[in-house]
Amino acid sequence: MAGWWPALSRAARRHPWPTNVLLYGSLFSAGDALQQRLQGREADWRQTRRVATLAVTFHANFNYVWLGLLERALPGRAPRAVLAKLLWDQVVGAPIVVSAFYTGMSILQEKDDIFLDLKQKFWNTYLSGLVYWPFVQVTVPVQWRTAYTGVCGFLWAIFVCFSQQSGDGTLKSAFTILRTKWTSAIEGSPEK
Repeated sequence: MAGWWPALSRAARRHPWPTNVLLYGSLFSAGDALQQRLQGREADWRQTRRVATLAVTFHANFNYVWLGLLERALPGRAPRAVLAKLLWDQVVGAPIVVSAFYTGMSILQEKDDIFLDLKQKFWNTYLSGLVYWPFVQVTVPVQWRTAYTGVCGFLWAIFVCFSQQSGDGTLKSAFTILRTKWTSAIEGSPEK
């Protein structure tokens, strides 16, 4: 078990693109599986495979290239450089990622109107991301950025997968359904 971290670190140094893509795809897929369980549903592995397909074919690759481009265009860790990267990411990158998620999932689910979820949920999800991601990107110490962003991306995946399947793209809808599920679980508990 202890040998997995050095092996992963070596793989990331030797083959950063595929290693990052596979890790991102794994975390995003795990986020989908977990949000299904948090809602008290049985695992829908077909849905999780669709999420994995979209995460690996588009999202992970886009993020790898996009973040690398931002780092080359705006190098450094000074507050001004970090703020500039944050603004570019939220104004240009985020709309692309949110649009690709809803449209891509609709295509993979073979929906009749592949833009319906996007039209109904884009602004709520984008605005939720504006609340979430700047906080994530600004508060992390540099030496923990990759791991921290990975964990935060996993949490974001839980949210967007929930929004795509059940919610309206708002943080409020995600918290409301979770609170309702947990409250009913506690009230139905035999220890009550």
